[in-house]
Amino acid sequence: MKTFDIVTLTVNPALDKTAHFKGLVPEQKIRCEEPRYDAGGGGINVSKAIARLEGESFCVFTSGGPIGRMLEELVQKESITFEAVKTANWTRESFVAVDDNTNSQYRFGFSGSVISEDEKKEIIQTIQELKPKFLVLSGSLNEGLPTDYYKNIADLAKQSGSKVIVDTSGEALQKVLETGVYLIKPNVGELAKLIGVERLEIDEVVHAAQTLIEKGSAEIIVVSLGPQGAVLVTATQTEFVPAPNVVKKSTVGAGDSMVGAMVWALSQNKILKEVVQWGVACGSAATMNEGTQLFKLEDAKRLFDWLQKK
Repeated sequence: MKTFDIVTLTVNPALDKTAHFKGLVPEQKIRCEEPRYDAGGGGINVSKAIARLEGESFCVFTSGGPIGRMLEELVQKESITFEAVKTANWTRESFVAVDDNTNSQYRFGFSGSVISEDEKKEIIQTIQELKPKFLVLSGSLNEGLPTDYYKNIADLAKQSGSKVIVDTSGEALQKVLETGVYLIKPNVGELAKLIGVERLEIDEVVHAAQTLIEKGSAEIIVVSLGPQGAVLVTATQTEFVPAPNVVKKSTVGAGDSMVGAMVWALSQNKILKEVVQWGVACGSAATMNEGTQLFKLEDAKRLFDWLQKK
């Protein structure tokens, strides 16, 4: 089998459904337009972002029932090489509804179904056999999975020499930092929780990230600052990148686009400043599209060129 520098893992993928309607009225039937379907979930979106940048990755995700089969077909249409770990329970769905009258967006997510012990072991075995240069663990964990599941995978991947990149939240993120990973991408609120404070001001972000780096939690921390951009922090370097001013239609998939772009840039041996510039460019470009469509390459390149001139 062909080897890949980048492997993404999505243990809790989703079939994303996006539809438009006009006017939200309680207790009345809301007529929606024909829905758009996309393959979703953190790692799948990261692989999609890499593919849009004309890069390659190997995408590992769980797949169950007819929804899982539809998910596989959508990933295949993106020309992404993948392995679907079959599950007895069905893959989940998520739903984004856009009110054309107000341009308000309503996002409905569901927890993933339980994964059996054999299925858990198959996921880990699949990752162990791949031994990539970069392993991306992205997205939420299914109902019933232990919060140290990503940590256990990260431990094994590091033993194989993989650089582990994690984009999750809550206790799953707290646990995986105990083993120490290569890169994480928290927002300011998540970073505050990681260092045990209620909130952080913008001028406190770099010091907070350096605190985690000194503890060995991560080598690189990229903090998403929302409309203000992002800051990349290492033990010896800090790079702030402002967000370009774009017309936003949806923030769905912006974070995954950012992670995908940064992993792609790292695999291309870009300098760290360009790594975070590509991340901000692709994350911002993703907000220019509706629903879960991620970004267009021409938009990302244009925004990256703008950022390089700043």
